[in-house]
Amino acid sequence: MLDELSLKLEKVLKKVTGQGRLTEDNISDTLREIRRVLLDADVNYKVAKKFIDDVKTKALGKEVLVSVSPGQLITKIIYDELTELMGGANRELSLNPTGPTIILLVGLQGCGKTTFSAKLAKYLTEKNRKVLLTAADVYRPAAIDQLKTLGKQTNIPVFSIDGERDVVKIADKSVSYAKENGLNTIIIDTAGRLHVDEELMNEVAEIKKKVNPTETLFVVDSMTGQDAVNSAKAFHDRVDFDGIVLTKLDGDSRGGCALSIKAVVDEPIKFISHGEKLDSIEPFFPDRLASRILGKGDIVSLVEKAQAQFDDTEAEDLEKKMLQNKFDFEDFLKQIKMIKKMGSIKSLLGMMPGMNSALKNADVDDKQLVRVESIIQSMTKEERQNPKILNGNRRKRIARGSGNTIQDINRLLKQFKEMQKMMKSMTGKGGKNMKKQLKNLRFN
Repeated sequence: MLDELSLKLEKVLKKVTGQGRLTEDNISDTLREIRRVLLDADVNYKVAKKFIDDVKTKALGKEVLVSVSPGQLITKIIYDELTELMGGANRELSLNPTGPTIILLVGLQGCGKTTFSAKLAKYLTEKNRKVLLTAADVYRPAAIDQLKTLGKQTNIPVFSIDGERDVVKIADKSVSYAKENGLNTIIIDTAGRLHVDEELMNEVAEIKKKVNPTETLFVVDSMTGQDAVNSAKAFHDRVDFDGIVLTKLDGDSRGGCALSIKAVVDEPIKFISHGEKLDSIEPFFPDRLASRILGKGDIVSLVEKAQAQFDDTEAEDLEKKMLQNKFDFEDFLKQIKMIKKMGSIKSLLGMMPGMNSALKNADVDDKQLVRVESIIQSMTKEERQNPKILNGNRRKRIARGSGNTIQDINRLLKQFKEMQKMMKSMTGKGGKNMKKQLKNLRFN
């Protein structure tokens, strides 16, 4: 995610790290290079210029503390300005506490509206909302069938009217249906076009006028850069949406859209969507993305993802086993299954500080987890709990059963033994509760 932008900024900031103090000359040189990086990333020209001017104003005249290097200071200033550029703070979705909440999704064809509508429906269902998906895209072949399929996968009802071409009528009827069936949240998936045109704008405007949505969200493919920003402005001028959804952010290495769109339309980014899984949706936090862009990772989101998968009782049980050095393959198998639910390994590693440059050109394959899982599943319960009994014959049986080589089995056993040693050394230092340590994490 935005790895090209991140690596380039990291390279520029390294040059000022060794400077004894901040001067107008080294600030100007650094910001000149950062400006070029932003323009290469397809950031809007006016946005890039204002960003550089703001950073320069704050950097000049700043006293560098004894404990802070010039590189750290200018990095902190850039972090603050990136955060502000992308909205400053998280802006939550507006949900009516009483009465129906209507969410209208608009955007161009191919931006990922239909998939996002299902992701958002699943996300809101998990927050105890009773959701209805409305299929109001009657133009794209199989759009309604796609939404129905996604609805079945998430166990969320989908409203459609066979043969009906009047999308305003479909949207209006879906609101009535929701009220009659005790559903308090309606997500309307509208049609898009390959480009902005009058017919599209009129249709979206008519739907909005009829159903009076609580929220209108503009869904945009972040990989399209300045084209995405231009279409956002056109939609906002006509439809006046309330927030932005960035899709396909996992495939965007440059970041021009993410950095420009808020400044151009002055509406908050509310969600980011990445990956194919229906749980790959996150509320947008400008400070967290700024941290990732500057190679500082996103530990807070990583911990939240882990907490969403870990039951408190299981976490405490795991902590006890680690403290007592009783972590076995049974426990390891549980952790693998939880990690798989959190997302791809590369995306999780990308949330860890300093991993952007380490992961460059690295072959991080999720299939490696599947291979490890198959090996552990081929063990008996006794073998998982006591790996010491795994002699040559047992290893041959596990290799055959899992479709791996004996070398693969030996490698896993060696790695697991090393992991147990590492856990023992970590927990031996007083056995500090990791949750308490995580609470103290800050950007620095």
